[in-house]
Amino acid sequence: MAQIVWTEPALNELDEIADFIALDKFNAAQKLVQSVFDRVEQLKDQPKSGRIPPELPKNSIYREVIVGPCSVFYRTEKSKIIIIYVMRSERVLRKFLLEERAGPES
Repeated sequence: MAQIVWTEPALNELDEIADFIALDKFNAAQKLVQSVFDRVEQLKDQPKSGRIPPELPKNSIYREVIVGPCSVFYRTEKSKIIIIYVMRSERVLRKFLLEERAGPES
C-alpha cells in the first residue's frame, strides 16, 4: 500500500477552490474537500487508476483524477503517491506547473 504525500501548494490550491465555493455554498465546499480526500485515498490501493492528462505525452509520469470541479495531479515514486497540483477542471493544464514541482517532495 502506497503512502499519500500532499505538497503544500496542492493543499493551498484545494483550499482556495473550497474557499471560493464556500462563499455561496459552505456545505458544498465541505463535501468537495471530503470527496477529493476520499478519492485520493483510493490511490493507495490503485495508484495507476488515474489517467494520464490528455495535454501530456502518453509516457508522462503524471496522472490525474477528476473530482468535479477539481482535477488532482499526482505522480508515483516508489511507494509514495505525491499530490502535486489541484486545479478547477475547466482550466487548461500548463505543463510547466507540474514540472516546477517535480522534486521528490516539493
